[in-house]
Amino acid sequence: MKGGDKRFLITGGAGFIGSNLCEAFLAEGREVVCLDNLATGLESNLADFSDHPHFRFIRGDIRDLDTCIKAMDGVDVVLHQAALGSVPRSIDDPLTTNDVNISGFLNVLEAARKSEVRRVIYAASSSTYGDSRELPKVEERIGNPLSPYAVTKLVNELYAKVYGDLYGMELIGLRYFNVFGRRQRPDGAYAAAIPRFIQAFIAGESPVIHGDGGQTRDFTYIENVIQANRLAVEVENPQALNQVYNVAYGAGTSVVDLVEMIRAALKPRLDYVGEIPLQFDPPRVGDVRDSLADVSKARRLLGYEPKYSIESGLEKAIGWYLENV
Repeated sequence: MKGGDKRFLITGGAGFIGSNLCEAFLAEGREVVCLDNLATGLESNLADFSDHPHFRFIRGDIRDLDTCIKAMDGVDVVLHQAALGSVPRSIDDPLTTNDVNISGFLNVLEAARKSEVRRVIYAASSSTYGDSRELPKVEERIGNPLSPYAVTKLVNELYAKVYGDLYGMELIGLRYFNVFGRRQRPDGAYAAAIPRFIQAFIAGESPVIHGDGGQTRDFTYIENVIQANRLAVEVENPQALNQVYNVAYGAGTSVVDLVEMIRAALKPRLDYVGEIPLQFDPPRVGDVRDSLADVSKARRLLGYEPKYSIESGLEKAIGWYLENV
């Protein structure tokens, strides 16, 4: 823990990843300011620590520069998680995705520059690899984006490099790979796969798989993401700054295998899930076929050592959903 860093701004702090980061850094004794417009985040995600004396919630939008500047008053580090996620959402509404993910990100950078924030750590995305078929994915080699969402996350990285080069800012991008865990919403048209599958099984319904189910992903438990953010805050090696890092476990799992792992974990507690058939729908436009991260760069420069495999992460996530869904 870098001793001089007392106050953190976490944008999108009422969301899945953001709320977990709020909780983790409050537990370390930081002061945490959460900025969220609640478009996709939930105030209920903040319930466990909303009364913490070092926590402050600001309901506001990163698309407003003045709001960003006010939120950064006295802030040492920004953890930028606010974005409109989901490839399908971006295909349905590319204009709003662009406005939030690019214009909003630029506001965060500019507010941090004006406020002389020490460091900005931002959520990048594995979608940046686009149509590259190389496995595992290495940070320095990407393909062409396959969706408006992927374009916005690539532009974030370009803007971060320019701000680092021009203004001497400390910027670190973390390319998240299919993060899952507690507080990830299972509802809505753009819900992620793991919470949707878990909720379907609990409800006695067929999990819906898009495509043949053979597509692979590097599913990454939330605690690995928290670890990566902590390390990005603490790192002092100049060579580690103004870089982008893969944040994943480093193992590929097919979607069909994932569903069966969830079934196996639930069956001892809900015996009826053993008889539920799977439903296969057409593949989604813009989805990549396979994704697997090389995490050696994060290991070398940040000291990243992911502790949770998909199996150990699923066990914890399923326990949370059984209590909360």
